[in-house]
Amino acid sequence: MLRITPRRLVDQVKFFSKFKKGLTKTKETLVGNIKKAVGLAAKVDDDLLDKIEQILIESDVGVSASLKIIENLKKKVASDNIKDPEEVTTALKAEIMAIVRSDRNPATLSSDGLTVWVVMGVNGTGKTTSVGKLAKFFSDQKKETMIAACDTFRAAAVDQLEVWAERSGVQFIRAKDGTDPAAVAFDAATSAKARGVDILIIDTAGRLHTKTHLMAELAKINKVVAKVVPEKNIKSKLILDGTTGQNGLSQVKFFSEAVGGIDGLIVTKLDGTAKGGVVIAIAEEMSVPIDFIGLGEQIDDLKPFDPESYVAALFE
Repeated sequence: MLRITPRRLVDQVKFFSKFKKGLTKTKETLVGNIKKAVGLAAKVDDDLLDKIEQILIESDVGVSASLKIIENLKKKVASDNIKDPEEVTTALKAEIMAIVRSDRNPATLSSDGLTVWVVMGVNGTGKTTSVGKLAKFFSDQKKETMIAACDTFRAAAVDQLEVWAERSGVQFIRAKDGTDPAAVAFDAATSAKARGVDILIIDTAGRLHTKTHLMAELAKINKVVAKVVPEKNIKSKLILDGTTGQNGLSQVKFFSEAVGGIDGLIVTKLDGTAKGGVVIAIAEEMSVPIDFIGLGEQIDDLKPFDPESYVAALFE
């Protein structure tokens, strides 16, 4: 459980303000257009609900989630005898909240030793930067943290990660260029366990989810780390670029198949995109929780995902 100090409370308020600002385009595309449709409606009927369904789908909420929301809205309208179009917006907010709600604490670590996060994603999602920010987050939580640079074929990525480690004040493991990434991961897990580290964050090379041999490399990393720590302590975390919209769903599917399941998602670049509705689609269609969200380039611009704040930012 995260301890809420006055300073952390101030940080959360600042982050929510940034979150709300970052979701402005999504809010305009999704909730803004729905409120316009509601404002023009003379009554609550199938025509209004069909318009809302179309807006949801066009806002990257996804077909499955949109159909579910509309089906539940129709039931709500009938059971509560809703006649005022403005009340539909309130009911819609509740339906979206029901989909994204989660009691999970994304920052929870294993209670019986080392936790390993294997962080993966396609090229250009902000993966390496996110690893550095995660390290800072856990370091701030007074957790002994280590980063392992397993993108051994891109020296610039390793150098960048080392800078992040220094800024975050965490331990760092690297190897010679071209070293087998799985070997680096194994050595890092062994070292982290011996040093009593709480969390080891493994940065893997960006890869297209359609490249079979590269996806197999991820499975190998998980396999060798499991020789050092229990499998239940190894968490596969997928970085998704929030601007990709519905394409993110296929990435979740392919990466999950490659490593035997994704434990959680880290969605980056949500600030300034009109495709933030994909968060709802992911929650409904993939059943994979969103653990963290990124809203900028600063080291503190990555925070645990708060469903209530997400919905509030859209509707307030």
